[in-house]
Amino acid sequence: MGHFDARSATGVRCKMQNTNGKSDFADDPPRNSFRGKAPRPPVFETKEEEREWIKFRLAQALRIFGNRGYDEGVAGHITVRDPIRPDCFWVNPFGLHFRLIQPSDLLLVDHAGNILDEESGQKDGPFRLLNIAAFMIHSSIHAARPDVMCAAHSHSTYGKAFSALGKMLDPISQDACAFFEDHALYTQYNGVVLDELEGQAITAAIGSKKAAILQNHGLLVATSSIEATVHFYIAMERACQVQLLADTAAKASGTHTVHINSAQARETGKLVGKQSSGWFSGNMEFMVLEREENVKFRSQSVAHK
Repeated sequence: MGHFDARSATGVRCKMQNTNGKSDFADDPPRNSFRGKAPRPPVFETKEEEREWIKFRLAQALRIFGNRGYDEGVAGHITVRDPIRPDCFWVNPFGLHFRLIQPSDLLLVDHAGNILDEESGQKDGPFRLLNIAAFMIHSSIHAARPDVMCAAHSHSTYGKAFSALGKMLDPISQDACAFFEDHALYTQYNGVVLDELEGQAITAAIGSKKAAILQNHGLLVATSSIEATVHFYIAMERACQVQLLADTAAKASGTHTVHINSAQARETGKLVGKQSSGWFSGNMEFMVLEREENVKFRSQSVAHK
C-alpha cells in the first residue's frame, strides 16, 4: 500500500532522543506548552544513515505536498542539504509529480548545478532532469544560509492568490503570528527564475527570516528541518487563505479585520513560530502519511519515545 522504494530502504537503524536526555534540538518548546515526554528528531550513528533518512523524509514531504494539491504542472520544489556533502542538496526531479516521488528519484546537486549521478540513486531513467528555477532559488539560499536544512517553494492556490496583493501577512490569528516579523515580501516578478542574480535577489529579500511571499509567484519557506518546512509552508498557505477570507468578509460588511497588537503577536510568534514548534507540528503530518501509506523508514518504525 502506498509508494515505497524498497531499494533505498533496508537495514538502517536510528535512535530517538526524548526530553529526558541531552539533545542538539536546542530550540525547545517552552515547558509550559506541554507536559510529558515529547518526540525528538532522530540521532544517527553515521552520516550515511542520516542521508538515507533525509532522502526518505524528503520523498515523504513531496508526497504530502502532492496530497494537499500544492502541485501546478512542473512547478514546485523542495530541497534538503546533504549531511555528507553540505555544499550539495537533494531535490525532486523536473517532470515527476509530487505524489509519485520515491527516495531513488531524488537528485543530488552541487552548487554549480551538476547532478551527481554516482550518489543520486538511479543512474538513468526518464526523470533525471534538474529544474533550473529550483536550482537558482535554492542553491542561493543554501549557500547563504548555513542554518537552512530544507527549503520549499510551490505555486499553491492561496499563496499564489495572496501574493498578487503585494503585501505581507497581518497578525489576524494565533496561527498567523508564526510569521509575525519572520517573513519577507519579494516585490519583483521577472519571469521564471532562470539566472543567478534573480535567485540571489530572492535570497537577499528573505534575509534571516524563515519565509517569503514572492509577489505574483507564490510562497517560499526555509527552515532547519524538513518537518518544520512542511509545517510552516502549510501554515503559511492557510494564513493566506484565512486573510483573504477575513479581509473579503470585512469589506463586504463595512468593517475591518481586527489585528492582534504587535507586542502580543511578537510574544505569540516566539512560541508558535519556533523551529522546534515547526518540527513538532510537521512531524504529525508525516505520522498521518505513514499511517495512510502503511510505510515507515526501513520498514521499521522510528519510535517516538
